[in-house]
Amino acid sequence: MSRPMLLVFLLLVLIITSQFEWRQQLVSDIDASPRESQKQQQISKREEAVKEKIILSQEKNIQRLNELIRSLREQLQECRSSNETSNATLSSMLTENIIELERQQILED
Repeated sequence: MSRPMLLVFLLLVLIITSQFEWRQQLVSDIDASPRESQKQQQISKREEAVKEKIILSQEKNIQRLNELIRSLREQLQECRSSNETSNATLSSMLTENIIELERQQILED
């Protein structure tokens, strides 16, 4: 065989064998794709479940905080009304004492 013919033959052999390798890689990639997509779906489902749990936990915490705020507001309102009552009582006692002192001063004069 002449050199150019040998080179052409070798080139053809290389092309044919490389196509077989590419096809095998494509087939293995196609076979791997469903597995990988299933794994990705499982991972995304797990991530979604974790996100839902986090959201539910945060909602529970928000509800607890709202209840605490409501309780604190009630306590504050009770303190305010108690202070108003105390202030009113003290004020009336002070005015009574002032009036009594003024009477005594008037009587002494």
